[in-house]
Amino acid sequence: MSEARGRGRAPRIVVAGAGSIGCFVGGLLARSGQDVTLLLRPKTEAEITQNGLTLTDFADLDVALSPDRFAMSTDPACLAAADIVLVTVKSGATEEMAAQIAAHAPEEAVVVSLQNGVENAGLLRKMLPGWDVRAGMVPFNVVWVGGGRFHRGTSGDIILEKGRGHVGRHLSVPDLHVHEHGDIAAVQWGKLLINLNNALNALSGLPLRTQIGDRGWRRVMAAQMEEALAVLGAAEVAYQNPVAKVPMKAVPRILRLPTWAFRLVAKTMLSIDPTARSSMWEDLQKGRRTEIDELQGKVVILARQASVAAPINAGIASLIREAEARGEGAPNLSVQDVQERLRAQNTPADS
Repeated sequence: MSEARGRGRAPRIVVAGAGSIGCFVGGLLARSGQDVTLLLRPKTEAEITQNGLTLTDFADLDVALSPDRFAMSTDPACLAAADIVLVTVKSGATEEMAAQIAAHAPEEAVVVSLQNGVENAGLLRKMLPGWDVRAGMVPFNVVWVGGGRFHRGTSGDIILEKGRGHVGRHLSVPDLHVHEHGDIAAVQWGKLLINLNNALNALSGLPLRTQIGDRGWRRVMAAQMEEALAVLGAAEVAYQNPVAKVPMKAVPRILRLPTWAFRLVAKTMLSIDPTARSSMWEDLQKGRRTEIDELQGKVVILARQASVAAPINAGIASLIREAEARGEGAPNLSVQDVQERLRAQNTPADS
């Protein structure tokens, strides 16, 4: 990337594994005149070729891009031109994408992980020794609506690991703000705590705003977050709230507030579209493997390592794995269904 700046041209950006997040981020970058290539699956390429790329969001963003505003490729050889590689594949595909980057991308390219979880950047570093790999955190969710439309349902700015070259500045464009941070690991753990609700939203089948507006669901969310906070404390893992100035330890108390009071507090922290749902809900609907192992599953592993218990997170993970195995989409459970299933496992989650 330093050579690109030296030649006075904008960096070439390849979005590696462009799905919901990748197409949305790549599309906004392309709208602002960035040199963007989407590395994607043939089915996705065909959909965008036919319909163009439409980006909408909770704040009335409505952008329609012709496919000639950016490049698309199904061949990882397109990585050879990259100055910046934005990795947006699901966690389970990180190793495969790292191998493609190693085979095709120049070693001076900056590789940025825009993925859920806390271990993807570490895996990329392991497979790309000597490369400039940056961890990142994407706070908002994007749902692939179909017909080339990708909808951002929640608010927040992307945060990247601080490093050379001001990568965040190159990626900041209108409607997509990117900041750099000196302790990205703490930010990622904070995001993981918030993302524990992804599984509850997927189990409910409800829009996020409706689900979070239900005090029963918030009580379950608070219980599993409190349990996870205790696990992180026992394991001496640092964390911080990535989307608001409220300390993470205060969030369970906020979640348990009466709904009228919760709404007053929450509206200052996060904007949510009435139709937004979690990416885990979308995975179940489309019959894809979810990232439950990178969320509740990671809490359970860390608890085992720290010799403490995490039965609520383990129980929620079990319910998601059952839904994955059935392959029938989101199970549309009520909060009472979830509470009863957890009680059957001697795991109260409604205190």
